[in-house]
Amino acid sequence: MRVNYYILRNGILRRKQNTVYFVYKKDKDAAKSKGGGEEKVFEAETEGNEEELKIEEEKVEKETPEIARKILPIEKISAIYAYGRISFTSGVISYLSKYGTPVHFYNYYGFYEGSYYPREKLLSGDLLIKQAKHYIDKSKRLGIAKEFVRGAAENIMRNLEYYNREGKEVSKEMKMIKGLITGIDAPKTSNVQQLMAIEGAIRNTYYQSYNKILPENFRLGVRTKQPPENPLNALISFGNSLLYGTVLTEIYNTQLNPTISYLHEPSERRFSLSLDIAEIFKPFLVDRVIFKLVNKNMLSDADFVQELKSCLLNEKGRRTFLAEWDDKLKTTIKHRELKRNVSYQRLIRLECYKLTKHLLGTKRYKPFVIWW
Repeated sequence: MRVNYYILRNGILRRKQNTVYFVYKKDKDAAKSKGGGEEKVFEAETEGNEEELKIEEEKVEKETPEIARKILPIEKISAIYAYGRISFTSGVISYLSKYGTPVHFYNYYGFYEGSYYPREKLLSGDLLIKQAKHYIDKSKRLGIAKEFVRGAAENIMRNLEYYNREGKEVSKEMKMIKGLITGIDAPKTSNVQQLMAIEGAIRNTYYQSYNKILPENFRLGVRTKQPPENPLNALISFGNSLLYGTVLTEIYNTQLNPTISYLHEPSERRFSLSLDIAEIFKPFLVDRVIFKLVNKNMLSDADFVQELKSCLLNEKGRRTFLAEWDDKLKTTIKHRELKRNVSYQRLIRLECYKLTKHLLGTKRYKPFVIWW
């Protein structure tokens, strides 16, 4: 099983024969200790500091008290998520391409910025044509888009049902969302723009329930994104961006084209199909990770950096979130149709396969809805 690899430091990816190393400068205190004890990592927030990137000019053949090297087993890595500033050579790129390992880059605020997307190997001209035809045909596009919204809404309801049983009293929001769900198939919902309005109303109603699910010091207020203005907004944005990269990784391993989407408008410089599929998985991946981290006091105010009208996770907070996120993706369930255990991350791949079957006319697409 291939795993995800997360880089929160600034540094260099270097290749020597068939080995890729991540080379970075140690913290000054770690350098003074000459390797003794646990070193403090560079924070991803150190923008503008070019010193770490000068390692490339040095002929580093082994680890020193000032410079560390980590071997990256590329053949075992599904994707690399870079939150620090990294650079790499063409030799590394060719090796990443050989094993089909994408690299997703995130900025100072944890927002997705772009990906190194290896050359696609699972090409299908027939599927590409059918994928485009389903976008061009307004009726077919709307049908797929409705299923994405339906899946997201039903998974939101499963979350609310759980917390309602736990005594959080979110029945009001549940009733409102049930009413909004009926609008998905209403005759008046005749285009994607109207459907997006319903999706937005469902999401906003859902956000209102956060104040009942989470403690008082994690209040959402107004949903703000660029940048997020409080800790809860920062967590939602961080998680959503992380999910976007995870979905893109799974799409890469199928024959789907990530730029042709149905709910979100395709546009230049973004993989909009990832946004579509991510809607289904936000409630039980991103939201459940946030609820656990906050309600179990795994995160506190000390894990955030508060600036003027902006808030973001600091290095410790990111590590805590990423550790829980990775555990969530590795969690397995007994799949009802396949009759075997599959990981949460694998569920995303299976969703891509289901969409592929729909586009090819094999089986109508129905979104994945959690039952637990």
